Amino acid sequence: MPTMQVAVVVSVVFVGCGVFLTAFGGNQAPMFSEAEAYERFMGRWSRELAPLLVRFAAVRDGEALLDVGCGTGALTAALASAAPTSRIVGIDPSPRYVAFAQARHGNSLIRFEVGDAQQMRFDDGAFDRAVSLLVLNFVPDAAKAVDEMKRVTRRGGIVVAAVWDYAEGMEMLRAFWDEAIALKPTSDARDERHMPFCRRDQLASLWRGRGLHAVVEEGLTIQTRFTSFDDYWRPFLEGQGPAGAYVAALSEQEREELKRRLERRLLSGHTDGSFVLNARAWAVRGVVP
Repeated sequence: MPTMQVAVVVSVVFVGCGVFLTAFGGNQAPMFSEAEAYERFMGRWSRELAPLLVRFAAVRDGEALLDVGCGTGALTAALASAAPTSRIVGIDPSPRYVAFAQARHGNSLIRFEVGDAQQMRFDDGAFDRAVSLLVLNFVPDAAKAVDEMKRVTRRGGIVVAAVWDYAEGMEMLRAFWDEAIALKPTSDARDERHMPFCRRDQLASLWRGRGLHAVVEEGLTIQTRFTSFDDYWRPFLEGQGPAGAYVAALSEQEREELKRRLERRLLSGHTDGSFVLNARAWAVRGVVP
């Protein structure tokens, strides 16, 4: 069982990301568009993280729960497992993600719909908890999204979110960007360590600044085993997320050189070809006053 630390807030949505997405031409669609490709790229991590976030959020069975930026449904599934009689709504701006999640997880208590974290259709205080997994860095106005999560959560309810520690703790992506920049220094502008929320206390400061009370932030760490270098590398070729979009824009020669650099780095000392990488997320939790 991997070592765990947590800090969360429930509510998620995949949208733009201001200056960072401008480095990719301002087009988010190629990054987050193909549900099955995203599952292969980030699903293995999301499924491990989601139960830790749910535990940190202290979800209770029977509550009304909102998963903002539900993506392919990893967090919604974890919420349903912990609270099987709860009514759960998942929203995401990608129709393909919503269709994938509905087909896989939807039932009489769980529904998914296309929606924007910055302007939700729900009434004030409609939910007991709002939850967000790995999404706030991709919302053009994160403060507005937190205000909306707070608005649709009842007084005394909980708002929780988690983001990757792109700066140091997400080893899969840290290795990728280190080698991409070593190969092509101008790639530094695309490094996810420049995301606005990826270091200790950044989420907590956002939560306090939006008027949430009893704010707690912690680190949450999981591990993933790769059976081979190909198991690590192949998902990058499907164009999902900032790293996948970056790989798709490289020339064939640049792509092969990046692959060689990463293979040398990750397989050094691993005679059987398998290796384990850690991934830390920062999570925050706050109470609606």
